[in-house]
Amino acid sequence: MTRRMIILTEGHTNPRTAKTASCLIRYRRDDVVAVLDSTEAGRTTQPLLGVGGDLPVVGSLDAAPQADTLVIGIAPPGGKIPPAWRAVVLAAIERGMNIVSGLHDFLGDDAQFAAAAQQHGVRIDDVRRNDEQTIATREGLRPDCLRIHTVGHDCSVGKMVVSVELTNALKAAGHDAKFIATGQTGILVEGDGCPIDRVIVDFVSGAAERQVLAHQHHDILVVEGQGSLYHPAYSAVTLGLLHGCLPHGMILCYEIGRDSPVGFPGIPLPPLAEVRRVFEEMANVMFPARVIGVAMNSRTVSADQAEQEQRRVRDELGLPVCDVIRHGPAELVEAVEHLRRKCLESVP
Repeated sequence: MTRRMIILTEGHTNPRTAKTASCLIRYRRDDVVAVLDSTEAGRTTQPLLGVGGDLPVVGSLDAAPQADTLVIGIAPPGGKIPPAWRAVVLAAIERGMNIVSGLHDFLGDDAQFAAAAQQHGVRIDDVRRNDEQTIATREGLRPDCLRIHTVGHDCSVGKMVVSVELTNALKAAGHDAKFIATGQTGILVEGDGCPIDRVIVDFVSGAAERQVLAHQHHDILVVEGQGSLYHPAYSAVTLGLLHGCLPHGMILCYEIGRDSPVGFPGIPLPPLAEVRRVFEEMANVMFPARVIGVAMNSRTVSADQAEQEQRRVRDELGLPVCDVIRHGPAELVEAVEHLRRKCLESVP
């Protein structure tokens, strides 16, 4: 269903905090009419978020083009709505706009929001709401469906973007590929998936497995990663997802210059070779898997610096390396195609 969306990022219009906004603009540009941020009003999203071209940033709902949906465009730690945003959400409801939120705090459970929505006949869609209660069984997996999983040295390094770009490139190359969304932004982009970080911990692997089982009629599944084994707050969901989707191959994602986990500046991140080793060891506890390529996020450096880093990591790890936005994902497509051929050779 086509929506006309205004994305609320008030005071947080930057690529990291507003990653939900950035990805919606990148992949659903035709559905987005404006970004709402009074601190950046009058500007466009391209210099602020690196996407969107001339998409306007407005200072109020009154200044925005006509729209039917207000989307909460940030993914803050803990998933709570900033208190100052309540008035904007209520004003949108009073205008008859539906509300879409990927926050951990469900807006539909808020008495004030729920009463206003009922009064004005609008919907509140809490994207992370789910009723997953299935444990993993390891049964019924199709042996000739290739499972690729994006993993990262930290959270917010671009695992979703890499997953979408790789899936789209595989489709363009003639493959029957499917993006498996596991976070709120991916679900908004793809239209289906499971908010894996809002699933009861006993059911995380089962929820990931259910996504694989539901879509393994496709030849290749690209499962979006979450968090990182090296992030003190989010490592649990990363491991549960890894063991639930049972990948044949992994794409290691990282951001150039990131030397500590988000929110934990005193904790150093290890070298990529160590990150690769640990992810492979953790994956192989359940299913044979290896890292087949590296996706670097080079948004903070120049083109020359990115090429130098690309050569360095290729030499260090002996793997294809690219920035899927700056260079395109062709090298990763070739790595997936090579792994698929090897996997098909082993299928009885």
